[in-house]
Amino acid sequence: MRTFAKVLHAVVAGVVLVGVGHGVTAAAPTGSADGILTPLIGPGPADVAAPGAALADGITGTVLWSRDANTPRPIASITKVMTAFVVITSGDLERPVTVPTAAIDYCVRNDGSTAGLRAGEVLPARELLYGLLLPSGCDAAYTLAESFGPGQDAFIGRMNDAARVMGLGGTNFTDPSGLPVPTDFSNSSTPNDVVTMGVRAMMLPLFREIVAARTHFVPDGPANAEHHWATTNELLTRYPGAIGIKTGSTDAAGYCLLFEAVRAGVPLIGVVLHDANSGEATRDAEKILNWVYDPLTRVIPG
Repeated sequence: MRTFAKVLHAVVAGVVLVGVGHGVTAAAPTGSADGILTPLIGPGPADVAAPGAALADGITGTVLWSRDANTPRPIASITKVMTAFVVITSGDLERPVTVPTAAIDYCVRNDGSTAGLRAGEVLPARELLYGLLLPSGCDAAYTLAESFGPGQDAFIGRMNDAARVMGLGGTNFTDPSGLPVPTDFSNSSTPNDVVTMGVRAMMLPLFREIVAARTHFVPDGPANAEHHWATTNELLTRYPGAIGIKTGSTDAAGYCLLFEAVRAGVPLIGVVLHDANSGEATRDAEKILNWVYDPLTRVIPG
């Protein structure tokens, strides 16, 4: 694969330099008043509305541009990326998990998005991960936390432990779904931390497979209902090369999007926080990606 640093140098210099492997570190970013910019492609993306945002090399996690990079903000259902990470790295994904009545009550009480799970049905943890990440099922998040904590408090502790191991100093979780529990500003993180979390999660093949899916079907079985799940991520259908990752929204968080795309062999991962609506979040993501990909694809097809 062309290394990111060499490709960006090629774009600016007008000379295509090709490298292989992942061993070359991306160009070191330099500071600026508005965030972190590379010296390779000049000022950052124009007309991005989100007050918090970042873009990084999808291989190394090197930040290429950011806005308000280290300010914690509520991240809503992007929280479910960490929920999935904890479950997947626990293993035992064929474990049968029973949906508790409390999961349904929790969604109703907090007006959470759901995967349409039914109390008492039994699904493998692997299937519940699709219900967690595609329709952003808070019922799936609660159910997985109960099983893999075990219990909500223990699972949230595991999420925060994982955040510390990743070095996410500006991140704190209080709920496995990202709902405003106990306050509107619970489940908070920074743009840089969210990108780091995304890079780590995308290293997991199952996670990558799930967040790239547009739909997922679970046939009815002896202990479960039939489910049809569709992604909430509009970028997957709108942007060439998009491969994920996760949407999120609450009143306090606004509309958030953690995203990744691969074009011309170059992966980019980014986030926008607190946009006004889902369309604006998607457009911001496209602008940020195009800031790198437009000049890149003029010299390297993709």
